[in-house]
Amino acid sequence: MIIDDLSNGNLEALRRVERLSGKSIEFFHGDLTEPETVRKCFDGINVEAVIHLAGLKAVGESVDQPARYYRVNLGSTLTLLNTMQERGINRLVFSSSATVYGEPQTSLISESHPVGVGIANPYGWSKAMNEQIISDVARSWPQLSVTLLRYFNPVGAHHSGQIGEAPSGKPNNLMPFIAQVAARRREFLTVFGNDYDTPDGTGVRDYIHVMDLAEGHLAALLHLKSGVKTYNLGSGEGTSVLQAIGAFEKASERAIPYEIYPRRSGDLASVVADPLLAKTEIGWQTRRTFEDACRDAWTWQSLNPHGYDVAK
Repeated sequence: MIIDDLSNGNLEALRRVERLSGKSIEFFHGDLTEPETVRKCFDGINVEAVIHLAGLKAVGESVDQPARYYRVNLGSTLTLLNTMQERGINRLVFSSSATVYGEPQTSLISESHPVGVGIANPYGWSKAMNEQIISDVARSWPQLSVTLLRYFNPVGAHHSGQIGEAPSGKPNNLMPFIAQVAARRREFLTVFGNDYDTPDGTGVRDYIHVMDLAEGHLAALLHLKSGVKTYNLGSGEGTSVLQAIGAFEKASERAIPYEIYPRRSGDLASVVADPLLAKTEIGWQTRRTFEDACRDAWTWQSLNPHGYDVAK
């Protein structure tokens, strides 16, 4: 069962998942911040576990629209937790973020890194607050089993080219923007800042292939235990914006024009995961490279120049 308000989604994606998996998926169109809507979705269904991915996720947009980000990201979690407790559903995997770590104090960030110190944007604060809410609820509800997955930077697409990132309007994340520049849908890529303390001056991030991310959720579900566990989902390797451009140029065999702009509010210089704990405790690690992600993202973009809008 999937609940989604389709504010940044498309039913065509669900149809493609059904074709690829050979399974029928029950879908409910609704807003996860609305309690009555969520209760109706759970009626008559035997739910064993919940993967909570709902929310807004663009760092820059959260700086411009903080109230909206807090309303949606916190409201959806509160509604879901209340409904789960009402229905006796006590297994949860939550989509968190590396932004909860704030300004990195080490070159590789482990789960023991302080949380909430120097968080640079409302998106990060909303994720840190959600983690606190879930942990508080778990202390009052001993039967609850939760895994918090702190994503680093998901990129790429399904290798078939049938499922990929199709943002509404202007992309807020690097990879889909690069892909649209390569496809000549956009004239150039804006690089925000080239004066960071990094090897080439541009921001460095730990990019994780979206299929590795999906496998991380499965591993988390299979290893759910009473209480709250937290794992990084990252590769342990950093890639700068300019390196990402170069890798996508190789994958697409096209030049990616870019222009340097001043730093963007809310951005950090370098954020790279220490992914050892997930490997040790739930047997998960990345299996795909950043180059694989560029190849798969370009396959998706080439086969779906207008995303899931098949009418164009």
